[in-house]
Amino acid sequence: MSVQLLRGVVQHYEWGDQQAIPNFLHTEADARPWAELWFGTHRSGPSLVKTPSGSQPLSSYAGELSFLVKIIAAAKPLSLQTHPTDEQAASGYQQENEIGISLDSPLRIYRDSSAKPELLIALTPFEAICGFRPIDETLELCTRFGWTELANHLREDGLAECVRWALTTGPHQLPTQLPAWAGRLATMYPGNGGVLVALLMHHVKLAPGQALFLGAGNAHAYLGGTGLEVMSASDNVVRAAFTRKNVNVDEFLAVAAIAPIDSPVIAPSETTTGVWQYPVSTPRFGAQRIEVIGTHQIKATHHAEIVICTSGDAGALTHGQACILREGETLSLTGEATLFRTWGTH
Repeated sequence: MSVQLLRGVVQHYEWGDQQAIPNFLHTEADARPWAELWFGTHRSGPSLVKTPSGSQPLSSYAGELSFLVKIIAAAKPLSLQTHPTDEQAASGYQQENEIGISLDSPLRIYRDSSAKPELLIALTPFEAICGFRPIDETLELCTRFGWTELANHLREDGLAECVRWALTTGPHQLPTQLPAWAGRLATMYPGNGGVLVALLMHHVKLAPGQALFLGAGNAHAYLGGTGLEVMSASDNVVRAAFTRKNVNVDEFLAVAAIAPIDSPVIAPSETTTGVWQYPVSTPRFGAQRIEVIGTHQIKATHHAEIVICTSGDAGALTHGQACILREGETLSLTGEATLFRTWGTH
């Protein structure tokens, strides 16, 4: 079969890197921030399938996809945010419809009725804050850096009330002794309680190939780097800080899972030679990293699969290209390359 290449949609958000995605696409940069490159059928950025006569909407070729794949390139921190459960999304979507907030309004939080679990796979060194650190570990850091006020609130009121205090009062006198990553946030957002919340969270540095799985309620903010995201085809984001977009602290506090978790970093396991499977706590989507050295064949076993080449040349796909496979179709690869195979439930 001929390879059905995809044309993704670029999103020029202000935090985007100016070079990473243009380099990925082998095109010239234009001084704008190129933040995300979307592959899917989401209404905010529907992909096209390239054809000999031009192109056609991906949705007309493979139907509406339940998952969305992005290349994300962050030069600046993204917002401190979380995503709802299905039940929260359905309720919020209905309520905002009833009070008449249009779907394209900047005040809109719930743009659909679906949860938005995400998998972020680092393509370059990638930095983020993700999930809340065990309280005793945070108290140790408070002692080391002299974060007395934060330690007092955490010790006396507990984690959830400490987060509420940080986000609903202020401006704050932020600590002067901070790790470099938190110092950058404090410089960008002086007095912002989101910086105090960040100090309660896991700070992670991913090596290429490592990943984060972000389930419903997980609080997080990407700080910098280039990665590949796989997620449910939803655009429901509840923001609390670090953005000029709509912030709704009350909704963030209602949706976020404010409880300690272990390290959120996940690593794939090699299932067959050269094929690495990422463990995700959702049946909605999946992802594999495929290291091609010589020949390899992919046969689609799901309704639709998106395959992206992130480095090298595998013949049918080269660096910067993506294609769509429908169930039963095969993709024969020859060469040396790194690819990601992604899919969703139909």
